[in-house]
Amino acid sequence: MSRDSKLSRRELVLRLSSTALAGAAVGGGACFFYDRRARAATVRPVPDWRVHGLSGLPPAVAARGADPAANVRRAVDALGGMGLFVKAGEVVVIKPNVGWDRLPEQAANTDPQVVAELVRLCRKVGARRVIVTDNSCNDPRRCFARSGIAAAAQGAGAEVIDASSAVWVPAALAGDATGLEVMEHVLAADRVINVPVVKHHSLSRVTIGLKNWMGVLGQGRNRLHQSIHRAVAELGAMFRPTLTVVDATRVLMANGPTGGSLGDVRSIGAVAVGTNPVACDAWGAAQMGLDPAALPFVAEAEQRGLGRSDVAAVKELG
Repeated sequence: MSRDSKLSRRELVLRLSSTALAGAAVGGGACFFYDRRARAATVRPVPDWRVHGLSGLPPAVAARGADPAANVRRAVDALGGMGLFVKAGEVVVIKPNVGWDRLPEQAANTDPQVVAELVRLCRKVGARRVIVTDNSCNDPRRCFARSGIAAAAQGAGAEVIDASSAVWVPAALAGDATGLEVMEHVLAADRVINVPVVKHHSLSRVTIGLKNWMGVLGQGRNRLHQSIHRAVAELGAMFRPTLTVVDATRVLMANGPTGGSLGDVRSIGAVAVGTNPVACDAWGAAQMGLDPAALPFVAEAEQRGLGRSDVAAVKELG
């Protein structure tokens, strides 16, 4: 077979895949870009990235204002400062939502200023390496570039690893995620900070932090959408982040998770930072005017002991 024939076949596969992914997005199913680089034979455990022994902290702190970076700084400082959660010499993974080939104004991805400020804070306390990563639905290089996250993260001192350059390994996952692969650099990190954007989702009504873990999973993750609320709670039980940072700078109120129309975007100007992922998701849902108690994945996560969905317990800075 000639080299031209091989290229033509590859192009055909890519075009068919793109069509299928677009259809899945419209129908509310999962889509992803997945490029397997290497695989380890050993099943890797999922670490617990939390900082234990903390007491007297609110479950989350929320800051509001026109400057997303300032909101991050204020909320992190009020929670005790980044030095409480990240130590000198540690490797930190920052996991925003970079699923879509969209501009920041379209609110389909985490705001780049939020991501960049977290990188700077980690670097300031001596993190040896800061990695910003996600498994995008659209082409990963375009997603990271057009969202502004690649430039912002790299400018702040982070390394960007997208799905096109990630190494995937078998991981000790349970429930609906059993048998799926996970990004190796995520499993190898000392600390992981989950940084979702608040937006509408056609299946779960809203996607925030607990569902954002789908972005570290590899091929086959679409099956999690068959029982979305249970699967999201299961992900929260398996992935225990150091911090959850909820970006409500702009909120996609409808036609999520892809968005596109600026008419679907509401400017909220808020960021919440917390150690309680359930409270963080509850707060994020409230920014959309939703009752967290009406979201089955929030209720199930709370029943699993992952945290309390008490929005009133989130400390709002004046």
